[in-house]
Amino acid sequence: MRNPGLPVPVFYDPRQSAARNESLSPSAQKPARVVEDWKATGFPLEFRGFQPLAPGEIARAHDPDYVRGVLACEISNGFGNTFPEVAAALPWTTGSMYAAAAWAAERGGFAASPTSGFHHACWDRGMGFCTFNGLAIAAVLLRERGLARRVGILDLDMHYGNGTAEILDRLGLSGEVLHYTFGGDPKTADREGFDGELWLALLDGIVRGFADCEVLLYQAGADPHKDDPLGGLLTTGQLRERDRVVFRTCAELGLPAAWNLAGGYRKPFEGVLEIHRNTMAECVAAQGDRTWAAAAELD
Repeated sequence: MRNPGLPVPVFYDPRQSAARNESLSPSAQKPARVVEDWKATGFPLEFRGFQPLAPGEIARAHDPDYVRGVLACEISNGFGNTFPEVAAALPWTTGSMYAAAAWAAERGGFAASPTSGFHHACWDRGMGFCTFNGLAIAAVLLRERGLARRVGILDLDMHYGNGTAEILDRLGLSGEVLHYTFGGDPKTADREGFDGELWLALLDGIVRGFADCEVLLYQAGADPHKDDPLGGLLTTGQLRERDRVVFRTCAELGLPAAWNLAGGYRKPFEGVLEIHRNTMAECVAAQGDRTWAAAAELD
């Protein structure tokens, strides 16, 4: 890790972790567990507070009746339940993603949101352990508030980001918000024939495709791991190389990036924590490789 004097801002509040949930997915409790692991590792981080998103802000990328029903525990969330603990966390998870994106857009460098559960959330329904689409919400709010005109979404979760694609299309933003989803790449469809090293060799070019964006939203999924029950393509080392390429290329381009977590269903959970730990390690290294003047000078 280089230049520990330039910490990575992490937008975390304990309220973005749900105190209770019953699901195959650990994402509702993941923020607290990942942050605990990052602190124990000793990464140079700066934890920053933020405000939860208001229902009207969430509804900039979702049907208002859906938003109201989920938050009132009248409509099932993406986990298929109506637990009030999950509903209470949702304004904080989306708020964390937006705050990290706004920080990166305004100040440069990298910023982290230790949250999962975004890209399957559609305009008026949740699915696939996703309730509100923090990626789409952040992109819409950045544009509406004049923080970024061109926004990129680099979704490297194992699965197709169907909710993100649907929302961008519905709002007429497909041409203004660039979107790459690993699960929608034809090269990932043939799992038996997938060549991880070939895909990694192409990744630099994929990231450079966002060069004219003002900020990149990077979803660093853990579930492409070869041992993940819902994944099966990349090794731990290849996932770390993925993150290294993304952060290194963004640093070379001077492209600010806000990133979040996604996926990861392996047991024991330590395997998932290792992947997220490696992502932060590569972010820290790339943050130190480049003097992000705006991030270093602004408080």
